[in-house]
Amino acid sequence: MIKTIATRQAPEAVGPYAQAVQAGGFIFCSGQLGLDPAGGPLAADTAAQTRQALANLRAVLDAAGSGLDAVVKTTVFLTDLADFAAVNAVYAEAFGAHRPARACVQVAALPKGAKVEIEAVAVVRTGA
Repeated sequence: MIKTIATRQAPEAVGPYAQAVQAGGFIFCSGQLGLDPAGGPLAADTAAQTRQALANLRAVLDAAGSGLDAVVKTTVFLTDLADFAAVNAVYAEAFGAHRPARACVQVAALPKGAKVEIEAVAVVRTGA
């Protein structure tokens, strides 16, 4: 069974896709930008965008009955790999001792002029 996940605690999708989809024992989260769910602008700073993108990801996972501690894989998209260290610092703070698998790639551009986007795959918690 496939279940669409949506929450107002994270920004609406900027295109024709779901914030996340639960399929089998996994939750597949679409990429999250550092957008304020209330409609505020992107922060100019990459670290602040990363912090908000992870907060948005957390909100989507919470809506699915999961959490960052259940994430098994992330992909981080950066418009400039020179921001790698700043993103890593915020990422490590958000995930704590939990270390999901991860890929990080530089891209030419991201929607809304964002500097970072983070997508994730998490496991479904029992009873979710």
